[in-house]
Amino acid sequence: MKKIAVLIPCYNEEKTISKVVKDYKNALPQADIYVYDNNSTDNTVELAENAGAIVRHEYKQGKGNVIRKMFSEIEADCYLMIDGDDTYPAESAKEMCDYILEGKADMVIGDRLSSTYFKENKRLFHNFGNKLVRFLINVLFKGNVKDIMTGYRAFSYKFVKTFPVLSKGFEIETEMTIHALDKNFLLKEIPIEYRDRPDGSTSKLNTYVDGVKVLKTIARLFKEYKPTMFFGLVSLVFFVFSILLGTPVFVEYFKTGIVPRFPTLIFAGFMLIVACLMLICGIILEVVVNKHKQLFELILINTKRGNDETDR
Repeated sequence: MKKIAVLIPCYNEEKTISKVVKDYKNALPQADIYVYDNNSTDNTVELAENAGAIVRHEYKQGKGNVIRKMFSEIEADCYLMIDGDDTYPAESAKEMCDYILEGKADMVIGDRLSSTYFKENKRLFHNFGNKLVRFLINVLFKGNVKDIMTGYRAFSYKFVKTFPVLSKGFEIETEMTIHALDKNFLLKEIPIEYRDRPDGSTSKLNTYVDGVKVLKTIARLFKEYKPTMFFGLVSLVFFVFSILLGTPVFVEYFKTGIVPRFPTLIFAGFMLIVACLMLICGIILEVVVNKHKQLFELILINTKRGNDETDR
């Protein structure tokens, strides 16, 4: 029988954790429910254990750190990741897991933004941030993902065991999506009925601080995954400045035969040299990235082979 693991990262979710665990036990009776506590100071741990969850701990604060530990410790054929705040419907769990178990997807995304998210979520800047992040990632990484930052996802074994978790906090979902797009994993999106947190339950996401972290993550991964485009854009900026500064100097020289503004000419030349260096850096790093993609494909083959042997 295929093994399903439900992964619930938790920090101070005593208002909702019991209901979440029970809902997913009913929706996926064959699954193991794991609650990873992240230094909660309320009764989250006790309530999760009483509801029938397997409780483990991650003492390094941050959702990314919790998921890193989950992915490294747990062995399963299908991993379903949810939040402990009771905002995601358990009714969609079986459909999401079926796509993974039948080999029809490597990551299934619970799409909130195509259904009720903008009605249920009353935080204006959260809504704007979701739209901005979606736009940037789809443009930069040539995707068509409708919900980048949802915490409701299902994963295959090969995705989980080959995903390098680098983010420490809430930017982890953004990193997952970019990694899946860049490494050509098969994605599937399912619209879900999102509901806002119940009264008394507070979000741990800081709109501005975590929003900046997400944007920094996008910039970092854009540089690492698409260096030619990233450094090409930087090179273009320096090149444009060089032209803007140098053109008047050359025009004056051709008219009078005199170069009265040597500092401007030198600085324009410096900007042109930097532009060339940036472009060369991008080209060299692109070769490194392509070689890494080749090695990653070999890792995927070995991961699949190891999983098949485990099943036997």
